[in-house]
Amino acid sequence: MIDVDWKREAVRAIDELEPRLREVSDYIFSHPELKFEETLASERLAAELERDGFRVETGVAGMPTALRALHPAASAGPTVAVIAEYDALPELGHACGHNLIAAAALGASLALGRIKSHLPGRLVFLGTPAEEGGGGKVKMIEGGVFGGIDAAMMIHPSPFTAVGHGSLAIIEARIEFRGVAAHASAWPEKGVNALDAVIQTFNGINALRQHLRDGSRVHGIITHGGAKPNIVPDYAAAEFYVRAADTEYCDELFLKLRHCAEGAARATGAELTYSVFDVPYKAMRLNQPLDLAFARNLESVGWTLDRPKGSGFPLGSTDMADVSHVVPSIHAYLAICSDDVAGHSKSFAEASRSERGAAAMLAGAKAMALTAIDVLSRPDLVEEAWAAFGRQATS
Repeated sequence: MIDVDWKREAVRAIDELEPRLREVSDYIFSHPELKFEETLASERLAAELERDGFRVETGVAGMPTALRALHPAASAGPTVAVIAEYDALPELGHACGHNLIAAAALGASLALGRIKSHLPGRLVFLGTPAEEGGGGKVKMIEGGVFGGIDAAMMIHPSPFTAVGHGSLAIIEARIEFRGVAAHASAWPEKGVNALDAVIQTFNGINALRQHLRDGSRVHGIITHGGAKPNIVPDYAAAEFYVRAADTEYCDELFLKLRHCAEGAARATGAELTYSVFDVPYKAMRLNQPLDLAFARNLESVGWTLDRPKGSGFPLGSTDMADVSHVVPSIHAYLAICSDDVAGHSKSFAEASRSERGAAAMLAGAKAMALTAIDVLSRPDLVEEAWAAFGRQATS
């Protein structure tokens, strides 16, 4: 068991780093960049890590904005990865708080770096692009970046504070229908209405809703519905997100969506093109030993866990879930606003640059640093984490 003084040193270091971390968070917030375009964010993080002696590698897994930074004080023992996200949302900017995620990961890494020579194992910072669609972590898994890691951890801003909270698997589908254009008043009988096929698909999905498992989601938008009301639309398209609490049921829902689209094509006579876009994400595999350690450390720095109300905390989707299928992982949520504020909203973006947001960023950095110390110094925790990972993999 490591001397608890190193935990105090890590907390003290993050307090000293606070102005620097706030500046990084504000910089990323003020320069929102979409998936795979996070040049400014990744360059700033790389510079901060290099400033503190980390060996930084850019362009990881073939992505120019992906980072891997290893602290030079590496020795035999476990490997801990602290994960940063930094992409923004179209039009809304950092309405998912990835600026806080990046700053918290940086803070935990820099604080651990100051004491790493006293700890066994290896410390790795991973900057992961394109969480908002694109699956940067999935590409990094495929590139072998997560090989040899014993614990991966990150925090995520939220309207609630929760540890050991799952995620929904997601598949993103695009449907396109092609019909026959015609004058909608003079010769409607000569047309084949592609928009009717899209609407029929939505109607089919809506008819299925009462038969879906609780917590599952199928939601979509019409991306093209025609040119003018007096022209029978010869092309129409929609995009859907299919989500479920387990990966297998998500695949099943994906097939149901396809059947609804195929039925609509037959009913209207339109020709269907059906495809998956972006990278599917799996459902999160929780790791109780790591989650319990993180929860204890989070509470030790004065941050209280929330109790779920009603049916529980809402679930979204993340490519960190894919990481949890290859490495014991933590994906904790820290409240930066009241529970009446929705993620991916302008109000949530405002919270991502608020004092409460900064406080959550600092608390998350501390909890990750303390949990990393637990992992690096406690072989029993590493064994328990991998044993829990194995049980999840075979269940």
